[in-house]
Amino acid sequence: MSEKIVVPVLGESITEATVAKWLKNAGDAVEADEPIVELETDKVNLEVPSPVKGVLTQINSKDGSVVEVGALLGSVLESVSAGSVKKEEIKKEEPSQIENNVIKLDSSKKEPKIFEEKNDQDEPLVLTDEIVEKEAPKAKIEKSEPKTNTESQTLSPAVRKIVVENKIDINSVQGSGKDGRVLKGDLISLMGTNPQPSKRKVKYGQEERIKMTRLRQTIAKRLKQAQENAALLTTFNEVDMTNIMEMRKENQQDFQTRYGIKLGFMSFFVKACVVALKNFPAVNAEIDGDEIIYKNYYNLSFAVGTEKGLVVPVLRDADELSFAEIEKNIKEISEKARDGKLTIEDLQGGTFTISNGGVYGSMLSTPILNLPQSGVLGMHNIVERPVVVDGEIKIRPIMYLALSYDHRIIDGKESVSFLKMVKENLEDPRRLFLDI
Repeated sequence: MSEKIVVPVLGESITEATVAKWLKNAGDAVEADEPIVELETDKVNLEVPSPVKGVLTQINSKDGSVVEVGALLGSVLESVSAGSVKKEEIKKEEPSQIENNVIKLDSSKKEPKIFEEKNDQDEPLVLTDEIVEKEAPKAKIEKSEPKTNTESQTLSPAVRKIVVENKIDINSVQGSGKDGRVLKGDLISLMGTNPQPSKRKVKYGQEERIKMTRLRQTIAKRLKQAQENAALLTTFNEVDMTNIMEMRKENQQDFQTRYGIKLGFMSFFVKACVVALKNFPAVNAEIDGDEIIYKNYYNLSFAVGTEKGLVVPVLRDADELSFAEIEKNIKEISEKARDGKLTIEDLQGGTFTISNGGVYGSMLSTPILNLPQSGVLGMHNIVERPVVVDGEIKIRPIMYLALSYDHRIIDGKESVSFLKMVKENLEDPRRLFLDI
């Protein structure tokens, strides 16, 4: 009995998807509920499982195809072994029709010779059907390898210093000194050598054209909508991270022993933002037509960079979570994002966003809104800077903060006061525990 594989209901407002890749080939055995094809939607990737145990007999939608909810993806023949199907398929092929990836054998004492070939697209190695006579094993001849430059000569201190500092492969340098010794001038002359083209240019040519993924198309569309539909403005401040860093250092071991997870920076920022959002509800609101919807719950979205693009999963009811629960939930959701296992529900319902560009080394940026939200906080890298403390110049770990907001419903006074409150709670983290 053949069972159909169809595109499942994908979630709210999602009507179509792209076939990202088939995880099984036609003729492969599959187990019930085993993932066999991956679909890519505007928000997440999801795997479609096999409805029954059997053999994947038909693939109706190839990789890259756009399919709607309910569309036929393929078919699975129930209770048929993969071996029997493949055997039947192979019997249909005439010997003259078997090409790459198959080795022809005859009854003589000959062995197939395997040639490794690569085409221009760097496709997998294939096997040819050429037959060669079996040869007796030859005696193994040991060859003494020539000594490298570093072994056969002693580098001068000046040369060694340049080699170490610039990580130069000394074996690739042709020495001009006695007996091929590498001199300082040989290394300096490398500066005049023209660099080789990049590997990507060699592999793909001068330009390459690749269709944007659905996720990337959605990111581009949403960012453009934010610029066109909101009155974007950004305000800045800086925070002295000294007290948070000292608190983490003093309590890290006990915290990790008790809760099984490290105490990071994000839990402090989540707590500080929740306090400020409660005091400035417009930052946690959104516009719907000519109405303002004030959210009296605090679902904080946080940006996670993945290989496929930026996703913004949601930490629900952040105001009701402890420091340990915040850290555990963020770790779990971040791992799901990087493994491509986020669900639609993981991305919906956020009321305010935190973006940590500092993990990539960003000093300062103007984050863009995650519509329909009205505010986003940008975290940046921590750098030791000279600051004035009680009339004295001291070196302190400083982070720049940026709050981008929708000026249509958030006034300048509210935005500046919001960011100032976040700063005050971070610089005196005891306030977060005392809820003041």
